[in-house]
Amino acid sequence: MLKTRIITALVLLAVLLPVLFFNYFPAFALVVTLFVGAAVWEGARLFGLGESRARVAGFIGGALFIALMYSAKPGAVNALYGVAALLWLIRYAPTLGLGLPPLAGAANWSLAITFTFAVFAAFFALVGLYLKSPLYLLSVMVLVWIADIGAYFSGKAFGKRKLAPSISPGKSWEGAIGGAIAVLVLASLSVILANGAAPWLQDTFAWKLQARFGWVPALLVLLVIVIFSVIGDLFESQLKRRAGIKDSSNLLPGHGGVLDRVDALIPVLPMAALVTSWL
Repeated sequence: MLKTRIITALVLLAVLLPVLFFNYFPAFALVVTLFVGAAVWEGARLFGLGESRARVAGFIGGALFIALMYSAKPGAVNALYGVAALLWLIRYAPTLGLGLPPLAGAANWSLAITFTFAVFAAFFALVGLYLKSPLYLLSVMVLVWIADIGAYFSGKAFGKRKLAPSISPGKSWEGAIGGAIAVLVLASLSVILANGAAPWLQDTFAWKLQARFGWVPALLVLLVIVIFSVIGDLFESQLKRRAGIKDSSNLLPGHGGVLDRVDALIPVLPMAALVTSWL
């Protein structure tokens, strides 16, 4: 399993890093569209759609995404980010305590439609942040990865109180707090370095936050991002638990599916893009 995970990771890096840094937008748009189609397909399966219909949904989702990506106006896209942020705040986060509707009926399909909307918003934000610069996009994504890594090691070392035992028994409050501390410390360090030894770090989300709003608001925004990365992770875990499956798919051998890899990014990317529009 470890060998499979390593091979898959290397293949993904071999594909994604050139696409990110060669600054050829059509290639980037193609890769993102493929990921959108896969995410919509996986999401349809999580909400109870049959395999053949889920594949059709994935194809339509990818085609619709690329059509909208080349036609959407900036004002509409910013509104999309704002609506997605509100959905996570008032619709998805409460389900972690209240539970999901049954895997059938109008409530389930209503949630499926809004979640597909949230997925679209996340990938639109991915494109928007990339157009600002590949480094800027990575600086947002790295925050989520640091939170996840910090939570893993903090949870292993100190985890005692379960964060959401009925959804994801392996997660603890200590792990979540450790992940948040790791993000705040490393982001602060990057800002300090950007003002001194590493000026290239000025093209990052954390630096621009601090430069525009000051330390306290910047750290609060970063903390909110960490919180919503945890919510995104738990929400997808909840969907999988309801559907009775371990991974959203087997598209990425050793890593599960696309949603398994981007679950924490789905709420974070639109929020980061919305904040970026204010910077």
